[in-house]
Amino acid sequence: MTNDDTLSSAPVADELIGRARRTLEGVIGVPATEGNRVTVLHNGCEIFPAMLDAIRGAEHTIDFLTFVYWKGEVGIEMAEALGRRAKAGVRVRVLLDAWGSRPIESHLIDEMTKSGVQLHWFRPLSRVRLGEVNHRTHRKVLVVDESVAFTGGVGISDLWKGDARNEHEWRDTHFKVEGPAVDGLRAAFLDNWSETGAAIFDSEFDLFPSQPSPGQSVIQCVRGASAMGGSDLASVFRTLLQLTQRHLRVTTAYFVPDDDLTKRLCEASARGVQVQILLPGPFADKRFVQLAAEENYEELIESGVELWNFQPSMMHAKIMTVDGQVANVGSANFNSRSLNCDEEINMVIFDPSIVRTLDGHFDDDLERSVRIDPSRWKRRSILQHVKEKLVAPLRRVS
Repeated sequence: MTNDDTLSSAPVADELIGRARRTLEGVIGVPATEGNRVTVLHNGCEIFPAMLDAIRGAEHTIDFLTFVYWKGEVGIEMAEALGRRAKAGVRVRVLLDAWGSRPIESHLIDEMTKSGVQLHWFRPLSRVRLGEVNHRTHRKVLVVDESVAFTGGVGISDLWKGDARNEHEWRDTHFKVEGPAVDGLRAAFLDNWSETGAAIFDSEFDLFPSQPSPGQSVIQCVRGASAMGGSDLASVFRTLLQLTQRHLRVTTAYFVPDDDLTKRLCEASARGVQVQILLPGPFADKRFVQLAAEENYEELIESGVELWNFQPSMMHAKIMTVDGQVANVGSANFNSRSLNCDEEINMVIFDPSIVRTLDGHFDDDLERSVRIDPSRWKRRSILQHVKEKLVAPLRRVS
């Protein structure tokens, strides 16, 4: 592309971003914020050091929320870092989903609480009300000193260590954010924290400062609520599918779109959009979720949608990019559970430079993926058809 081409395309990009921003602000009713700085963290080898550095440098507050906190070295290192800062006088609040974090080692809980960490469980299984068992918080949020925040797909487990080189190193993406969008991510933490009955804020520690504008990214933070019947986040997904005109790239750990999302994907492809969906391959951690989606593969493939399976390890990232201009990232998968059942937090990032980075990662991931062949998929075995039918009732909660 020549300099003249770049200059001529800039107004077009600005128009696309402006339209997408105003459409989503109108649909969701949540304004985007300007002046954010976003750092894309690629796999555990970048993610965990960045999060631990932020925790170890905390001066007055740490708020941490996660769905997954399992056994292993990463969990031990994280607990020790949180405990040390609490002992140093930093106010540390930790919220763990009672279902997703069941495997955490009990001695880590004891050590953190003895160090002064305020630790609560989200919807404890012993006290859960009817109907809540299936509605969890799937959010991943770390906010340090009210000035820097992290969110994305990563949980606290050794499965995410490394650089996705083999089946023992999951592929994922996380985001470090500085600027006004930090408030939106902290609000996602507080939204779930308030349900525990603990104080929402402490005037000694929570200063709610005006946020600086250290970068150029425009970000809209959107929360998904754990209630059947759709959510703001579901509206974001549907709106972006309707807006896309050229390229739609989706990376997701769990792909179980409902009939409406399936229809929108097919319609996008029919109007000339190149739709590429990158999914887990042979190392998928939940085979039944794959099966729940595979009944719809034929309709998608016949509409021209490209389906790819990542080969080296479990693909756990949750990223959507639209026309090289807009990214939808965070904790939500492209499935009914994320959009209807669980508490989620996503960021819509209106920044072509961030999208270029994410699309570059997508290209690299495709090099290590295999596309599902349309003709071979049509000839799949009777046993495969039977399995798809057996798990079909699970589609709404997968």
